[in-house]
Amino acid sequence: MLNIREYQEELESRILSPYATLSKNTKGRQRPEAKCQVRTEFQRDRDRIIHSKSFRRLKHKTQVFISPEGDHYRTRLTHALEVAQIARTIARALRLNEDLTEAIALGHDLGHTPFGHAGEDILNRITTCGFAHNVQSLRVVDFLEGDEGLNLTFEVRDGILNHVWGKNPSTLEGRVVQFADRIAYINHDIDDAIRAGILKEEDLPQDCLKILGFSKRERINTLIVDIIKNSIDKPEITMSEDVFFAMQKLREFMFQNVYIGSEAKKDEKKAKYIIQSLYEYFMSNPDTLPDDVKKDIDRFGQEQAIIDYIAGMTDRYAMRKFYEIFLPSPWNKL
Repeated sequence: MLNIREYQEELESRILSPYATLSKNTKGRQRPEAKCQVRTEFQRDRDRIIHSKSFRRLKHKTQVFISPEGDHYRTRLTHALEVAQIARTIARALRLNEDLTEAIALGHDLGHTPFGHAGEDILNRITTCGFAHNVQSLRVVDFLEGDEGLNLTFEVRDGILNHVWGKNPSTLEGRVVQFADRIAYINHDIDDAIRAGILKEEDLPQDCLKILGFSKRERINTLIVDIIKNSIDKPEITMSEDVFFAMQKLREFMFQNVYIGSEAKKDEKKAKYIIQSLYEYFMSNPDTLPDDVKKDIDRFGQEQAIIDYIAGMTDRYAMRKFYEIFLPSPWNKL
């Protein structure tokens, strides 16, 4: 049988940039595995992420609007898909490894809490070991999915851990995801905020729009094209100074008008109260935890097992557990 993987690896060697990460040169997995005859190592990682339970749960985790009921608001899952689309476009244009880029993008938020950054903030504040969603995403793929984690390659794990701004991924593909994440959330959060009536188009800073564009489509295109123009055939991923400044200013505008103190965040205190109440309850009553979480106590310790359990919850599951534990059930016996 023709070994398709080897053919694809050879194709990568011929067509990708000298700065791209070749799948045949991966630093490997934590546990050795026989290679696939069809898929490259990074393609396998992408597929493992897509088929994971943590990835499916993202569809019911908050992006900005807590537990949104409208059909068109972004969730953490649609965010991951939009990041992957933007990142793949950039990677393909720069002749970087598109499969590695896609795997990192799809997996970057697997460890995100229910209720978005509100959940992340409260877990970081109340736990003794702190909490960061990028670190938790790595825990998910290393330990929590399946019996022994997904056993991903070093390059995908590195990109997931270091996707947050200020970190330094070891590959250009990881750096592309950093930019794609920011491009995606700034623009789709503007779209959702306008849909929700929190913002109007005319509220957006006009000096930024003159540089980036007056529609979501124009802005995303400007940002992507600028990265490609300034990064092609270079050992770095960068943007022009004026476009980068406009993007950052637009992000600051979103923090001031949407991410902090807006109508979209009116229930954040309630969300944090739910997370803190669940954490304190399970810390005091570990015998009430599900059996699989109890097993994790032996592996990771009580607090870490409870953090993993809560961080893995969807918005609606967290609310349901809160209801079951803290609210009385109606008496229905005749």
